[in-house]
Amino acid sequence: MAGQRTALVTGGAAGIGAALCASLLADGYSVVSIDRNQPAATVPGRTDLVCDLTDIAATEAVAREVAAQHRITHFVHNAGTVRANLMESATPADLAALTQLHLGSALTLAQAVLPGMKDAGTGRIVLMSSRAALGTVTRTAYSATKAGVIGMVRTWALELARHGITVNAVAPGPIGGTDMFHEVLPKGDPRIEGLAASIPVKRLGTPEDVVNAVRFFIADESGFVTGQTLYVCGGASVGQAGV
Repeated sequence: MAGQRTALVTGGAAGIGAALCASLLADGYSVVSIDRNQPAATVPGRTDLVCDLTDIAATEAVAREVAAQHRITHFVHNAGTVRANLMESATPADLAALTQLHLGSALTLAQAVLPGMKDAGTGRIVLMSSRAALGTVTRTAYSATKAGVIGMVRTWALELARHGITVNAVAPGPIGGTDMFHEVLPKGDPRIEGLAASIPVKRLGTPEDVVNAVRFFIADESGFVTGQTLYVCGGASVGQAGV
């Protein structure tokens, strides 16, 4: 994939997104980050756009801005949130918000950058799913929309393959030290240690674990890999049989 590489990363201000932006910048990419929060510091080579991706109109506006000012070669949709609730307390508003954030905004942004990828005859799209797509207690809206990501990735992969554009999903398990993780389990919560012990590899994941998976999918050498979901979960998606 010759020429200047410009990656669009959502949720780039913190956690996994910030680690991914730093990795891409170190590799010589230009980066456009979209986040609901302004990053703490300005970084050379990274353009920071502030947008609440649960807002349809705001998402459409930022998508137009990105398409007008940048030629995006790589798109990683990382932004997400949980809205943890047992089924009795989950609401249609939860489902609508996460549908827009995890699916709707991905569609709007991908549509905005797709003409440039098609013109170039190449491109990489990675959407963030989750191990929770397989089912997790208190994740009605989150699991449903993250499972939807997998279906959307498979469909886009089939539609875009002939244009040299690959589309894949990364599905993390529990990733320690991120805002999303600590929305559910606050720092210092004793349950964190028990959760880590329940994972087959006996630890939580790190943002770098997820970044490594994304880097595999966006590499030039991965052009024959599309429509796939890679679980980065320490074996939690496989499970263990009790003895």
